[in-house]
Amino acid sequence: MKTNLSSLAAIAAFLLFVAAPEAQILEQILVKVNGDIITKTDLEGRQIAALRQRPDAQSLRPDSAELARAVADVTPEVIVDAVDELILVQRGRELGYTLSNDQFASIIENIRKENKLESEEEFQAALNQEGLSMDDLRRQLERQMLITRVQQAEVLGRIGVTDEEARAYWKENRVSFTTPPQITLREILVSVPTTAEGINVGADDDAKAKAEGARTRALAGEPFARLAADLSDAPSKANGGLVGPLSRNDLAEPLQKALDGMKPGDVSDVFRIARGYLVLRLESSEGETVKAFEDAKEEISQRLFETKRQAEFVRYLTRLRGQAIIEWKNDEIKKAYDLGLELQAREVAGAR
Repeated sequence: MKTNLSSLAAIAAFLLFVAAPEAQILEQILVKVNGDIITKTDLEGRQIAALRQRPDAQSLRPDSAELARAVADVTPEVIVDAVDELILVQRGRELGYTLSNDQFASIIENIRKENKLESEEEFQAALNQEGLSMDDLRRQLERQMLITRVQQAEVLGRIGVTDEEARAYWKENRVSFTTPPQITLREILVSVPTTAEGINVGADDDAKAKAEGARTRALAGEPFARLAADLSDAPSKANGGLVGPLSRNDLAEPLQKALDGMKPGDVSDVFRIARGYLVLRLESSEGETVKAFEDAKEEISQRLFETKRQAEFVRYLTRLRGQAIIEWKNDEIKKAYDLGLELQAREVAGAR
């Protein structure tokens, strides 16, 4: 619950800056929804909350064009959310949902426990830091409860995922349930030092001879991990040269060629890479695997449920919007709202 509000100074200052011509208006109404209002103050609070999620907005100057663009970017989604939440809260009240005193007390107790606010003074200090009174907090919690209850009663209950749908999704998206070939290696890298004049031929020969000697000792039966710890210049020497598991498809072409035909336990020839000379031991190799439908079923059901939930929720909101009396008092905010609806429709279409 604790929040550092200092990073919001530029945002709040910008909103005050652009509001200056309207300073004589005590409270500007932007839109009425079934008689309930959304004010400029309401919108600004939501804009600040949205910009808090954008690290790039925190350091911008109050009168900068960049901050103005950031505010313009978040406003379409913000105003759509504001109208939708108001409609959902109104619907929750129509259905008779309320936040009882006992429920509120229970939520407050959980908030205090989660945030380790043991005393009333600590709790009040946390509220003050958020700029909230107890009444403000109750209103916020009640709005959240009403919205959740409405979704549960009138949206989630309509959604189901059949085995046939899940299996069809699995067949159509097998690539997302496929693990490419995996390998685990051990490596010994003998680096070749470079100078301003380039690579010293003698140093190169010495490095190659050292790598060849390590390979010979490994083939003779010395533990590869111990050799790597003693001789390798790679960071993996701290772990006995162990690297992986890796996707074979992600390896550089020279490494793939070096591994061709090798079986677990085999040691590669010495080969040159940019950093020096490398010797590999193949520890394990697994072919491509596809997660069985039964193993993937729960994950698939969750994906399909979420996709359906988004689409059904938008359809439900569209119906409520159509039944609502929405009176716009600001043309620019109405344009932002229309843009927000368009962006939302694109997002839902892209998720299908």
